[in-house]
Amino acid sequence: MKIQDIKTYIVDFYRANWVFVKIFTDAGISGVGEATLDFKEKAVKGAVEDLGRYLIGKDPFRVKYHYHRMYRDAFWRGGPVLMSALSGVESCLLDIKAKALGVPVYDLLGGRVRDEVPVYANGWFSGAKTPQEFAIKAQDAIDSGFKAIKWDPFGSSYMTISNSELTSALNCIAAVKDVTGQKIDIIIEGHGRFNVPTAINIAKRIEEFDPKWFEEPVPPSPYALRQVRKQSPVRIATGERLHDLQSFIDLFDNEAVDYVQPDISHVGGLINSLAIAELANQYYIPFAPHNPNGPIATAANLQLAACSPNFDVLEIMRSSVPWRKEIVDETIDFKDGYIKIPTKPGLGIDIHEEELTKHPYREHDLRHYNGMLTDIRPPKMIDVF
Repeated sequence: MKIQDIKTYIVDFYRANWVFVKIFTDAGISGVGEATLDFKEKAVKGAVEDLGRYLIGKDPFRVKYHYHRMYRDAFWRGGPVLMSALSGVESCLLDIKAKALGVPVYDLLGGRVRDEVPVYANGWFSGAKTPQEFAIKAQDAIDSGFKAIKWDPFGSSYMTISNSELTSALNCIAAVKDVTGQKIDIIIEGHGRFNVPTAINIAKRIEEFDPKWFEEPVPPSPYALRQVRKQSPVRIATGERLHDLQSFIDLFDNEAVDYVQPDISHVGGLINSLAIAELANQYYIPFAPHNPNGPIATAANLQLAACSPNFDVLEIMRSSVPWRKEIVDETIDFKDGYIKIPTKPGLGIDIHEEELTKHPYREHDLRHYNGMLTDIRPPKMIDVF
């Protein structure tokens, strides 16, 4: 079997663009991957095309060999663009190999240790502006079966936060907590937006709400995270903006994290993600992958979670664009806060290429600091779960 072609598709999903990769072989077996890197989509597409020059004509079964050759020969090794491109390509190769062998991808990674995966909801709050609106949407998420929800209540704050802005954030958290009580976990997202003293202050102020964790309270600096964690009364999670193994080693060695959150689309794919999970396990740190991207990333994360003993919970975007069901062949078995691990060969998902072209690349800007953070879905959005 030889690799015959590689294609990249950039697909608008309202707040940014998904980047899908598909590799074709002369045996008629194809594989899919996701290399979504918000607001750098065209750069990733170019990187995948560069990798494609090496891959054409190669044996797709030699996944690790090709991965390390492509990483080495990039010369400027690492960085989010290259690592995201490698993530998409590696997923395709594993998908092809597993399909050819008639097994799920998790069987290539040691086999599954669980049959279902606990998940928490992101995106449940789309369009909410007031504490009351957040509370209503939180109740809807509970009614849908979720056992945990995450959101960023901090508006457009950056590095510091005023007393009035912090009061607004705390009022929002209180309104949601009134609804959730002890029935489900709440998770507070920071998006790496605060400096150290501000993050410590916020961590102390949110303690009364008993969040499962405070996510990315500061930018991804092991030193800054360590300072926050030492004085924080709540648990700290981070990892989504790290894209190499050494960065995670630094995170653990600095005792800077309670939950580790690598993004499978940015750290080089499933094999590197599993290595991070196994490294975290040596420190007895739970593994909770960052996953706000597209359907192929979710499918890959389910395979990863299946074979990670220290896996804790997976992030899921509850709502999506209405064309999601048209562009992917996706089966999700969700019930009572869990998703069943698919047992189909490969990743268990495919794309409909002709439908992808109906939703081409669109320019989007970051919403985190302009007061539009919750406007992440179109008016006619659908619930995925």
